[in-house]
Amino acid sequence: MDLTRKLIAELIGTFWLVFAACGAAVMAAGVQDVGIGWFGVAAAFGLVLLSLAYSIGPISGCHVNPAVTVGLCVGKRFPAKDVVPYIVAQTIGAVIGAALLYFVANGKEGFAAGGFASNGYGEHSPGGYPLASVLAIEIIATFMFVFIILAVTRKTTSTAATGVAIGIALFTVHLVCIPVSNCSVNPARSLGPAIFADAWALQQVWAFWVAPIAGGILAGVVSLLLTGDEAKE
Repeated sequence: MDLTRKLIAELIGTFWLVFAACGAAVMAAGVQDVGIGWFGVAAAFGLVLLSLAYSIGPISGCHVNPAVTVGLCVGKRFPAKDVVPYIVAQTIGAVIGAALLYFVANGKEGFAAGGFASNGYGEHSPGGYPLASVLAIEIIATFMFVFIILAVTRKTTSTAATGVAIGIALFTVHLVCIPVSNCSVNPARSLGPAIFADAWALQQVWAFWVAPIAGGILAGVVSLLLTGDEAKE
């Protein structure tokens, strides 16, 4: 399929992931008495990815995440020549999603961006976790997330169940990680909101590129060791 179409799909998908799922965190999580809380935010991420898996998956593979793209490349499921274009498209989509989310949220009187669903460590971690803990959980969570993607997209698995498994995986990852790092496992998702948040978010965003990419690479390596390079036909 034409690379341009794939890149447009990745841009749109990452835009929607950030706008909808981070939007749930920014505008719905903390509403008094009726807010969705951390569980609802985790569900939003999982459900958004689930819907994207079936809508843009047939076009681009529905990576919508640089760590997934790198992990698939290391696992010999994705061509190295397309890695940078995919990451660029995902990053642009994330920034557009965050920009439009900021525009909507800023329409409310008294709105202050604050963390704006950004990821953080130390005093900016939801639970006050230090950098070492945040790096560890982001590497572990991204590793498992990408490993699951690599496993369920093998040609020996059911296509119909693939999107469900991936959506549930992201939901579970968020349940574990939100209290520690506000859950990234996706460098593009981290960068978009950080641009519009308080200054600390951009200062700390490096951690949410390094750790997820490391986790994705590890998942690709382990997948090759366990299952070889069989891709879904």
